[in-house]
Amino acid sequence: MEYPRKIRGLQSQKITDNKAYMNILKHLFLDELADRYDSEKRLIRAMPKMAKAATCKELQKLIHSHLKETIQHAKKLESVFKCFGATVKTKKCHATIGLLKEGAHFADDFKHSPAMDAALISAAQKIEHYEIASYGCLHEWATLLGHKESSGILKEILAEEEAANQALIKLARSSCNAEALGKGKETDACCEGKAEKFPNVRRGIRPVGLKGTRGVKV
Repeated sequence: MEYPRKIRGLQSQKITDNKAYMNILKHLFLDELADRYDSEKRLIRAMPKMAKAATCKELQKLIHSHLKETIQHAKKLESVFKCFGATVKTKKCHATIGLLKEGAHFADDFKHSPAMDAALISAAQKIEHYEIASYGCLHEWATLLGHKESSGILKEILAEEEAANQALIKLARSSCNAEALGKGKETDACCEGKAEKFPNVRRGIRPVGLKGTRGVKV
């Protein structure tokens, strides 16, 4: 995203005009908004693959449910751009790209492992934590900029991201973490489709005969 020349090289400038400060914050806001928009678009493409990799039916349902919210989040961000009179833009979100790649590694390294779902929840929570931090900032900045409508929209998205994170925590504690320790019951819904167990799977090391491709594209 290009900024007006007066926004660049601010270290050498003395700003005394409040309007100038507001303009700088607006550009920061729109820059982060473009980053968020790109992130949501990438998540929309990646989440179906994450759900497919999960073996716990409840985790699959949770991912698909949040996918529907994520699709709406992207649309809501478009409305925020319009509220600011700005063109809808994307800025490559390197953080989300990295987190999705890590999630793909988990899906590959722990395939057919009893720790598969716990690994996926870990990857999903890292994404949620990043989103919570990002939307928290955007909500505060929109409020400071006096855009009540945008602030309200962003607060709604933030609440849904926080709820998704709490749902992941609840699922991990109720079944998936115990399952990773071999304490889950093979008849439970979250254990259906489990293959042989690999109790000593470590990050970056796949057991003999464990095959897979890093299929989550970002």
